[in-house]
Amino acid sequence: MNDRTTTLDGPATDDTLTRPFEGASPYDTYVHASVLNTLQHPLTEAPDEMGFLVTTQVMELWFTLVVHEWRTAKVAFAKDDLPAAMDALVRSRRALTALGGAWAPIAALTPAQFNGFRAAFGRASGFQSAMYRHMEFLLGDKSAGLLRAHRGDPAVHEALAETYREPSLYDEVLAYLHRQGLPVPHHVRERDVTRPYDSDPGVAETWRHVYAGPQHHPHLALGELLTDIAELVTRWRFDHVLVVRRAMGAKPGSAGSAGLAWLEQRAARPVFPELWEVRGDV
Repeated sequence: MNDRTTTLDGPATDDTLTRPFEGASPYDTYVHASVLNTLQHPLTEAPDEMGFLVTTQVMELWFTLVVHEWRTAKVAFAKDDLPAAMDALVRSRRALTALGGAWAPIAALTPAQFNGFRAAFGRASGFQSAMYRHMEFLLGDKSAGLLRAHRGDPAVHEALAETYREPSLYDEVLAYLHRQGLPVPHHVRERDVTRPYDSDPGVAETWRHVYAGPQHHPHLALGELLTDIAELVTRWRFDHVLVVRRAMGAKPGSAGSAGLAWLEQRAARPVFPELWEVRGDV
């Protein structure tokens, strides 16, 4: 240690802060804020459309981060690296919490406010989000039909098809638990991973064994972290239902879906179902 105060240690001077950058600022070079801030193009004069666009774009960024963390966790589970997998899942939990809060700018739109710009969508709809579809596929909610809808964009379709063909995050969790000596059924471990995951009594028994064991065991901590993630995903889905119900009621969706009814059906699909089923058995 010494008594000298360096430029980094001391307070920035006005001269330091106002010195011109050579080209773009280092901040913009790293964050690309100038690019992000050019991506909002309202198509109407409705005052609420800008909030809708920004909210939707922010959600897409959170989807991207969640997908990144779940893929990181998958790789770690495949290597039997539970600490690295748990770290990635914890980071995804923070991102999911922020994702849920992203509804706030548009959560209270009245029907008149929403109708002020809804026609500008054309046939655009949130269910067409490829990154959200990556999230659902990673959760084990696979759908050949929803994959097929993206065929018109080859790069997007192939990237999504890869996620569709690979084991889900939950598949990797169960494979990890099996290698740790837990009785995950063979038919679950060898199942067709392009099929939607359905609850299995043998997997429920595996989690029942975990939850009946030591309450500070790492596998129980994993179960609780996965339950947190399942809850946050479910809350986001039901918040979506409420936002749509408040803004447009039971009208058909902009892309021709059943709108509210379709969202309610999707929201009711369980995430990591056995983790919920065994809680009454402990």
